[in-house]
Amino acid sequence: MKKTGFTLIELMLVVIIIGVLAAMVMPRLVGRSEQARSAAAKADINANIALALDMFEMDTGHYPDKLSDLRTNPSLTNWKGPYLKKDPKDPWGRDYDYEKLEDAKDYKLCSKGPHENKSEDDICNTDTK
Repeated sequence: MKKTGFTLIELMLVVIIIGVLAAMVMPRLVGRSEQARSAAAKADINANIALALDMFEMDTGHYPDKLSDLRTNPSLTNWKGPYLKKDPKDPWGRDYDYEKLEDAKDYKLCSKGPHENKSEDDICNTDTK
C-alpha cells in the first residue's frame, strides 16, 4: 500500500511562493481604495447628480434649493421627479455640499473628500465659475 500526499518541504515551498507573489502584488494595491473613492465622487458630481440637477432644471426652469428636492416634490407644478432614488452620499458616507448660486442658473456641488474639513482635496463640479 502506497501512501500519497505532500511532504513538508513541498508545502513550505508553496507557502514561500505564495508569500513572494503577495509581496509583489500588495504594494500595487495599497492606496487604490482612496483613488477609487475619489473617482466615484467625481463621477457622482459630474455625471450622476449633475444629470438629475439638469433634468430638474429643464422641468422647472431653475435648480433646486436643496438636493432633497430631487427626491421629494417641493410643491412645483412642473416637477416630474423623483430625479434620484435616495439622497446622495459621497463615497465616505457624508452628504454632498450643494449650493444654488444667486443667479439660479448654476450650482456648486462638492464632496469634502477623505478629510471632513475643507481642504485642497475637496472634489467639486467643474462647471462652477
